[in-house]
Amino acid sequence: MIIRLATLFFLFFLFAAPLAQALELKGAFKQGGMVIGKDVPGIIVFLDDAPVKVGADGRFVFGFGRDAEAISNLKIIYPDGVVIEQPLEIEKQAYDIERVDGLPPKTVTIPEEEKKRRAKERAMVVEARKPVVDAYDWEQGFVLPAEGRLSGFYGSQRILNGEPRWPHYGLDIAAPLNTPVKAPAGGVIRLAEAGFLLEGGIIIIDHGFGVSSTLMHLASVKVKTGQRVEQGNVIGGLGATGRATGPHVDWRINWQSVRIDPALLLEEPQTLILQD
Repeated sequence: MIIRLATLFFLFFLFAAPLAQALELKGAFKQGGMVIGKDVPGIIVFLDDAPVKVGADGRFVFGFGRDAEAISNLKIIYPDGVVIEQPLEIEKQAYDIERVDGLPPKTVTIPEEEKKRRAKERAMVVEARKPVVDAYDWEQGFVLPAEGRLSGFYGSQRILNGEPRWPHYGLDIAAPLNTPVKAPAGGVIRLAEAGFLLEGGIIIIDHGFGVSSTLMHLASVKVKTGQRVEQGNVIGGLGATGRATGPHVDWRINWQSVRIDPALLLEEPQTLILQD
């Protein structure tokens, strides 16, 4: 009888164990927000029908664009075939209009003779953001890449030299020329160039799983492509190169092709736990 009861208890905990697992989501459920997820190993994840990379231990990350809809659908397929679909409410952000005057004219309206150069530079940026590697630097959190005044914000509609242009997708930090610029999180350098037409000195850091940081308008670039950096390492000097009117660093975050609001990564994350 004792052996039978022990066997029953063993079987109960064996089959009940998966029920004790919970889907944990942590981040900013806002336009421009990034969310980190954790569930059981072996899951398959989709966000609005697009596949999301999942680590061997069930960790994953995804983000919402500037103009994300009010509801986003997270779909998880479990190893046993169970499918859960979880609608996520996405908070709308309010965006300002920013007027920037005094820019070099060729950085607002690109002259014909510079278009081939610009196409090459854009292709290099796209290529640098392509890798989706098994690295978890995005999970350690992010810090401001420089000390200074916040002078430009994600999502703002830009009026450049009086002409409406694309919204701003970064966080601008204004400070004296050559202020140290540090890696906001660890990762591998995918691009390090000193003289792009619009970005000036530019560095792209791959944090893993398609998450990358871009630092622009640098006066100096102190790292090389392929180099590993840790959070807080000095990677360059703050400048006013490219499309800029004064010394600052423009910090941008991407989750693959989705542009994330860097400021939201510095806030206390919201945690959502859903029982499987």
